Order: sequence, then structure tokens, then C-alpha cells
Amino acid sequence: MVQWKKYFDKYLLKHLGIILGSAILLIIAIFFFLRVYTLHGEGSPVPDFRGLTEQQLQHLVKERKLRYTISDSVYISEAPGGIVVDQTPLAGDRVKKNRKIFFTINAWGQEQIVVPDLIDNSLRNAQVYLESLGFTIGDLIYIPSEYTNLVLGQHHKGKPVEPGTQLYKGATIDLLVGRGLSNETTVVPNLVGMTVQEARRVAQSVYLNLGATISDDNIDSLSAFIWRQNPSSDRGDVLNLGASIDVWITNDYSLHPDSISTFQETEFDNEEPGAINDAIEEEFF
Repeated sequence: MVQWKKYFDKYLLKHLGIILGSAILLIIAIFFFLRVYTLHGEGSPVPDFRGLTEQQLQHLVKERKLRYTISDSVYISEAPGGIVVDQTPLAGDRVKKNRKIFFTINAWGQEQIVVPDLIDNSLRNAQVYLESLGFTIGDLIYIPSEYTNLVLGQHHKGKPVEPGTQLYKGATIDLLVGRGLSNETTVVPNLVGMTVQEARRVAQSVYLNLGATISDDNIDSLSAFIWRQNPSSDRGDVLNLGASIDVWITNDYSLHPDSISTFQETEFDNEEPGAINDAIEEEFF
């Protein structure tokens, strides 16, 4: 029994030694293989590609047995268009063969962005939307209004900028924002005959706002004009600063004030005042 136990212990130790030795040899072989496969310690420094055009850097990339891709572009007015302004990995970093280098180049011109329609949006929503498009928020110009923190206009370089206008990325947009009604008053302007855009500028120039815009069915908004407003300017009414004027728009040019004026001059030069009024009422009402 004792002899068998000695034999078993000797057999077990022998095989454990073989297993352990094999494991050590396998680890050494794997480590050596990885060093050879990954070319450990054999990387070469990345050249400085900044200032080169894509055509110029291609030969250098090929010579160093590297690869590249243009991953981004920026606009720097002081630098020539098309040159590399940044790279990853940086110049001097050691990389192995076939490593891809990512380049950021200087754009040939500033990226153009379409200005959105921010009117009647909350100030917070307008700010978030502008920044998401790449614009810069400029001054917040608070003007009297029935509604607080509502966007009433949008300016660029001190002038109104219409939705759909293209501006360069990073352009500054100033926002006209409502701050509530004022105790001061102003005379209601005459908006009849104007487009909605023209009327909005005129109203804002006297610290008023456009309210509801009522239109005919199937109206062409590009050629539409205001033919009626409430309150009217005929009576010399005054409104608190920040109040709104409701307007009605149409494409029916017979309702345009110029058309009515011409109609009156040509048709009723020799008529009595009462006959003129009766004719106008019959024509339009």
C-alpha cells in the first residue's frame, strides 16, 4: 500500500510538472508571437502634416506606409483654404504601419445656414434652436408686448433678417423679445396695403406688434397684402406700447388702397359726394 502511494505521488508530480512547464512555454510563445505580430516598439513618429494640402500630404502618407481620412473641416479666415489645420494622432506620436491618420482641413468658404422663423417662439426654444443650427445668440432687445419672453423679431447686424435668408455659420442673431405692456401709448399706424413683413417692421418701429393674421382661402402669401386692420388708423386711435394689431390679408387687388383711389378718381370726378359713397358701397360691400 505504501509502495503504491509513493508511485502515485511520483506519477502525479511528474505530470503536474509537465503541465506547468507546457503552460509556461505556451505563455512565452504567445507573448513572443504578439510582439512579432504587433511590431511592438517598432513604430515610427507621425510627421507634422499641418499646413499641407491633401495633394501634398498624399505622397508623405504613402511613403510612411500610413493611411488617412479627412474627418472634419473648419473655417479659419486667416488660413488658406484646403490645408490641414489639425491631425490625430499628433505630430511626433509613434504609430505602426498602416495606421490611419485623421485630418481636419480648413474649408474654402464659410458654411452657409438658413435662418429659421423664430417669431412667436418662446425665448428659450429660440435660443436652443439657433445654437443647434450653429448660430450665435446676440443681444436680447426687450420691447413692450402683451406676452413676456416671446420672440417678436430677429435681426442681424442691426437689420431685420427674414426666415430663409442664408448666413454663415456662427453669425450673430439678435432677438427682439416681449417684456409686457407699457403704460405709454402710441398712435396706431396705417398698415393697409403693406405685406405682412412690411407691416411687422412698421408696427415694431412704434413698439407695437402684429396680432392675428386672417386670410382668404387658398391665398398666395407671397403676394398678399393687408386690406383691413383692427384697430383702424382712421380714427387716430392710440394703443399701449406692446399691444397688437390684427390684420386681414388678401390677393384681391381691387381691395388695395391704390386701386380704390384710382377707381374713385376716374369714375366719380363729376359726381356728387353722396353718389360717390353709394357707388363705393355698391362696388365693395
